[in-house]
Amino acid sequence: MFEGIRIIDFTQYLPGPFASLRLTDRGAEVIKVEPLTGDPARAFGQAVFSANNRNKKCIAINLKSDGGRKLALDLVRHVDVVLESFRPGVMKKLGLDYETCKKVNEKIIYVSISGFGQSGAWAQLASHDLNYLGLSGVLGQFRNEDGSPVHPSLQLADLIGGIVASEAVAGALYQREKSGCGAFVDLSLMDAVFSLLPTHVMNASLTGNSRGIPELAGNIVNYHIYETKDGRHMTLSALEQKFWKNFCQAVERPEWVAAYPDRLSVHLPIYEEMKALFRSRTQAEWIQLGLEADACLFPVLGVQEAARSSYVRERGLVKEVEQKPFVSTFVAVKLTPEVITKIGEHTDDVLRSVLGLSDDDILALRNKGTIV
Repeated sequence: MFEGIRIIDFTQYLPGPFASLRLTDRGAEVIKVEPLTGDPARAFGQAVFSANNRNKKCIAINLKSDGGRKLALDLVRHVDVVLESFRPGVMKKLGLDYETCKKVNEKIIYVSISGFGQSGAWAQLASHDLNYLGLSGVLGQFRNEDGSPVHPSLQLADLIGGIVASEAVAGALYQREKSGCGAFVDLSLMDAVFSLLPTHVMNASLTGNSRGIPELAGNIVNYHIYETKDGRHMTLSALEQKFWKNFCQAVERPEWVAAYPDRLSVHLPIYEEMKALFRSRTQAEWIQLGLEADACLFPVLGVQEAARSSYVRERGLVKEVEQKPFVSTFVAVKLTPEVITKIGEHTDDVLRSVLGLSDDDILALRNKGTIV
């Protein structure tokens, strides 16, 4: 999809690297620029950095030095897209902001990823994934039985921000094809995660209910999560009459068919009967029934179980490289054997191939502390 597109990625941690991962999986050449000490994400362990930065060309430049800034700007001349995720104003101080980059590459697409956007009263506030989830109202949708919000183990705002950023790059590239003009994209992670709630906001305005669509929020027995005999869980999503009928017939409860749609509330006796029914069989038994019954019945799996599932294997969603599993964001992605990239591993190759620097030029930059 993006073969021939070159991206320079100054981002760190998760949102930006996930965005450029999605682009490199679709064929783009991504040059990842790290500080001389490396992306801080490396401190979270091998998995965090490697999973989100595979197949990128990693170079290390001291952007705080005059030589480093000049080198980065020289690279910008030869790319299609710039990604950055510093606090608003930092790239301007470094002399690598959009206006400066546009002077050397008038068709550049420049995406700035931040917590609250490039301007406004919130722009300079420090923030992370959990903050956006809480502030947006999304975290409030995940509550335990006593009504307290559940701490997610998935960085939803960061990942959604990365998806929106890659979507913005794709849109800007298409626009450039038509107009010949580059673009500046001000991408707020808070905006991105809040954009998940159009139905919830409208529903709350009209009905006062902030939990979204009642039928999808655990209020009916045919769209619910159930515990099994062995303490595992199943998801039943038999919203349509035909799927509810299939389920009732599969579990030999034909008398339940007539309960659709008005007598399926979790406040009616049928709920206790459903819970008892699910506790009568193991998850494995329910999985088999779900595959046979066509009733929108599937298991709640752990990460390793999901990664090894027949569906994931059939679709090729996990690629094994050097005995390590990598989740692809695009089925057709190809991985190179070199998956654990060292800081500055591709610096020399990029400077030779993109800027045409000689070995002596590169050695001089290294001796000055501009690169590693």
